[in-house]
Amino acid sequence: MSTAYAPTRPAISVDELKRAWHAVQAGQFRRTNRTGPAARQLDIGGEGVGVWEPSEGEQVVALLGAAGSAGTSTVALALALAAERTARVVECGPAIASGLASASTAELGTDETGWHQGRRDRVLLERTSELAGGPASTPTPIVATHPGQLTILDIGWEASQVLTTTGWLSTAIDDARAVVMVTTATIPGFRRLDALLELLGDVQPNVRHRLHLAVVGPRRKKWPRGLEHSGGLATRQVLDSDRVVEIPHDRELATSGLDSRPLPEAVLTAGAELLAQIDERTASVPPTPDSGGSDPMVTDSGQPRTSDSSSAEQHDTEVGRTFRGFAEGNRTWSH
Repeated sequence: MSTAYAPTRPAISVDELKRAWHAVQAGQFRRTNRTGPAARQLDIGGEGVGVWEPSEGEQVVALLGAAGSAGTSTVALALALAAERTARVVECGPAIASGLASASTAELGTDETGWHQGRRDRVLLERTSELAGGPASTPTPIVATHPGQLTILDIGWEASQVLTTTGWLSTAIDDARAVVMVTTATIPGFRRLDALLELLGDVQPNVRHRLHLAVVGPRRKKWPRGLEHSGGLATRQVLDSDRVVEIPHDRELATSGLDSRPLPEAVLTAGAELLAQIDERTASVPPTPDSGGSDPMVTDSGQPRTSDSSSAEQHDTEVGRTFRGFAEGNRTWSH
């Protein structure tokens, strides 16, 4: 039986109550077809809806699921709840596949651009109401209103679709402060993860140093025999790094999905561990120079260059070369 963490719920402001009341009066929560500025046409052309630029100081973390129902939305929410600053979760996938539809404790209505908004404790939840035909037609997020806020992008779409499509989503992944892959502690989950890592190494190799892995399932020492070797070289390289967090499987949560009840304490703890890992990993990494060239005072891993850094840098370079070699030489994989 899992233990639930029950934080003290902050008081709901009068402004939030008014917005929720006006939304109910407008019929925005009825399960009927809506009309008005928030209702949009299905776009299957895939030409994109615009460019998204994060606000000044906004910190973006992108989450990709290696397979459907891997628990990406749960990890995204746990990350946001662990933040000690203003945070939001932006669910970018199609409305029909939303994992956050019942996760808010206060509904705030629909923004004029078509985003449903809700609040859970101090975290803002935003999910699209768009009938989008693909990643390229996903509307851009609402402009952040708090300087330095944390934005968690729950990508939602099948990862290979996003990575091979031109649009703001693929750009956001490439520019994100960190990218988190979420998979399950199963052989199919690891095979899908390896294929995704291979694709990522081809189309967005710069993400390699900002990549983290969240594995949903039992503790690592209880993983099925042979699981760690079922995914191939790219997966084993990530597993051997210090960027892996185990997300405990909660049977009740897996059965009921996300709702307004508190997340299990073990899941919240894992979310806090992942966020601390991201903060520690990125705190000392300088921004990429505008010239696009390498900085002679910084190693490829983003650390200050010292006389003792040559061997570590060489190892890092060899890992990247091996990763790319694997991507070029292993095109056939099974689901």
